[in-house]
Amino acid sequence: MKNKKKTALGAAYGVTFGIIVGALTDNIGLWLSLGIAIGCGVGSLLNQKKPDNNS
Repeated sequence: MKNKKKTALGAAYGVTFGIIVGALTDNIGLWLSLGIAIGCGVGSLLNQKKPDNNS
């Protein structure tokens, strides 16, 4: 469940970023989709676990 929350959180931040940049550049369609894509990518990176090197 936590993995889905991080991806959704990244997408939400991406939507916010896309709307702000899109409004500033008068191209909301482009930046909204880019924001979602980048946000999901960041959320996916946050989901990855680092290997445990205790051996």
